Amino acid sequence: MKKIIQIALWALSIFFCYMIVRSVTAPIEFNKTKQKRYTAVIHRLKDIRDAQEAHRVITGKYASNFDELEKFIETSKFTITSQRDTSWTEYDKSYRIDVMKQGVVIDTLGYVSVKDSLFKDSDRYKKMRFVPYAQKKEQEFVMKSQMIDKNGYKVSVFEASVPKEIVLWDLDKEAVAQETLKNTVDDVKGKDIKVGSLDDVNSNGNWPTLYDAKTSRK
Repeated sequence: MKKIIQIALWALSIFFCYMIVRSVTAPIEFNKTKQKRYTAVIHRLKDIRDAQEAHRVITGKYASNFDELEKFIETSKFTITSQRDTSWTEYDKSYRIDVMKQGVVIDTLGYVSVKDSLFKDSDRYKKMRFVPYAQKKEQEFVMKSQMIDKNGYKVSVFEASVPKEIVLWDLDKEAVAQETLKNTVDDVKGKDIKVGSLDDVNSNGNWPTLYDAKTSRK
């Protein structure tokens, strides 16, 4: 009987030691996995933003869906221009003399495809709609665009986002719940990872600069 009690106590000791170690290592492992997944998600959100900004420059507004944006990447072109100062004389009827005029001439030098400009030889734009690490293989980011009134002018805005819970779906539920509440400058703020805004003229992401450093190397 005494031997059984000793074995039970040893088992409990090992269990409690494991729980203590786990309480220390679990948050570290969670943060490591979280940062890896967030980095991949943010990299795609940046691709979406770059493509949307190109769409706005060429068409005057943001794309409303991924099919439209992908077709734009494959078919549209940037105009390459140069700007130079120029001057000329012009007869002034009021003073009845020739006067010197100055202006700017914009020359069209050529065209370059949006795809080559943004993605070069890569076809990753075909995957930018899909959320990395999601449980559902073809889980897409939510992307919307609309026109808003800004100081009396109609302005195009867009937003692309994914709930953190979708990216962290297989991790500790309590840790994920805490993650969705974070709102400091060192965290991805709020319950979603997103870029852009439907309420303001803003194409920034809601992530800290830590992730800009990570994604710039990709």
